[in-house]
Amino acid sequence: MISALGLVGGALVVLPSVPAGANSAELVVDYSCTGGPTSVASHGPVSLTTRVSVPTTLTVGQPLNVQWALGYKGDAARFGSPDYFAAGGKATVTGNVQLSGVWNGILQPSGSVEQAELGKDEILKLPESISDSAHTNRAGKLRVTPQQLFVDFTPPKGEDVVNDDDFARVKYAGDWEDLNDQPRNNNDYHYDIHRTVDKGAKAEMTFTGTGIEYVAQRDFRAGRVLFYIDGQPATPASVDASKNTNGTPSNDANKGGQTLWRFHGLKYGKHLVQVVNDEQDKWAQLDAFRVITDELPEAPQEHRATCTLVSAPVSVDVTISSGSTPTPTNSEGPVGTPTCTPVSYPATPTCTPGSPTPTCTPTPTRTCTPTTPPPTCTSTPYPTGCPSPTITPTCRVVTPTPTPTGTPPVTPTPTPTCIVSPSPTTSTTPTPTQGGTSTTTSTATPKPTLTVTATVTPTRPTPTAPQVVITPSGGAQTGEAPEGSPSGPGLIGAGAAMVLGSAWGGVALKRRRAAHARGGQD
Repeated sequence: MISALGLVGGALVVLPSVPAGANSAELVVDYSCTGGPTSVASHGPVSLTTRVSVPTTLTVGQPLNVQWALGYKGDAARFGSPDYFAAGGKATVTGNVQLSGVWNGILQPSGSVEQAELGKDEILKLPESISDSAHTNRAGKLRVTPQQLFVDFTPPKGEDVVNDDDFARVKYAGDWEDLNDQPRNNNDYHYDIHRTVDKGAKAEMTFTGTGIEYVAQRDFRAGRVLFYIDGQPATPASVDASKNTNGTPSNDANKGGQTLWRFHGLKYGKHLVQVVNDEQDKWAQLDAFRVITDELPEAPQEHRATCTLVSAPVSVDVTISSGSTPTPTNSEGPVGTPTCTPVSYPATPTCTPGSPTPTCTPTPTRTCTPTTPPPTCTSTPYPTGCPSPTITPTCRVVTPTPTPTGTPPVTPTPTPTCIVSPSPTTSTTPTPTQGGTSTTTSTATPKPTLTVTATVTPTRPTPTAPQVVITPSGGAQTGEAPEGSPSGPGLIGAGAAMVLGSAWGGVALKRRRAAHARGGQD
């Protein structure tokens, strides 16, 4: 078989008798076929003339079909049946075609014809042509060279009854009586039988098969007969037709059509069976032999004829082209992984006082620009005069599911959003407004929140631009400034007043005590 070539089983086709086409070649190849003594060419060489048709140009994927038309040459020799067979036998012709080049191997075209009932050496019917094909899966040069042919015969499964009067097959030795036109109620095969009373008289037959059976009358006047297969005593070695199968004496008279002995399980082939009368003045009879052939797994080699080339070897070169291969298209395009790049803002903010709250300018912006493969988020510097937040971005990629179609549909423009919420580091809380400005309120503990929204127009219509979300670390985003607290100078003034009051109180107390002491002395 061929390692790189898918083979298709041979099929019987009729090759028309027309010249080969422009893309095929036809070869005329003559053969001489010979075989052994039990082959289909047992009487000498059989000459065949054949025409082999081979395509010369193919495209990868097209089958390589090899057709082989068969015919006898002018002489009288023909293939014949190796023996007598019932209907259903089969003649098969198989060819060998050598393949070399882009592949190496053998194609084996084959075809068969079922036969009618056959006599020995009766001419076999052959298939008109044989063919085989192979699937081509690779481009290159291939050389096709016809080689040997083989002719086989497969016998049918079943049985073939041979009458006692078939003198071409059954041979008698000794004094035998040929009894014809026997009464129908005797049930003899073809209403005839052979009989002898001489000890040692025998009947024999050569047959081809896997088993043999002996048919005769059961009769109380009969005696014992012996059986031999291929010159050796068979098993069982004898039978007594005057007894029943259980060994008891029989009272039957002229009870014909009885299978009295059988031997199965022989190796398929040619065998010799012999029946010998073992008792003097006792009937030994023969009505028929039944030849048995079991089903065979393959054609017997002993019936094969091998056909070799008589003409010089010839070859055909076949060119197998690759053909055109369509280029696949990608309707999606590359999908990149977005990257969010945070930008640090200036440390020193400059705020413009306003009423009721100061305003920080300019307004910071963040722009996400899609690139291939990844879009990148970039930011403009934080406005001078605004707090300097510490940014800790966290990116989450949302990958849209593309729709692979030939024409991308028109879809709404996706708007990836970059949201930054810095951690508070100053006493100022910026709150961006929809108009692009931020409001600031002076507090002791700020909770800053910075939200920047950018609109992106992707370079392709399919919704493949992912969204990037940056989640800040820090306080909760309430959107409200903390409540006001008492002013510092007021607290300081109150404290100073308390201290001064305490001091003056102490001085006054000391003066009273001093005055009281002087009064006591007076």
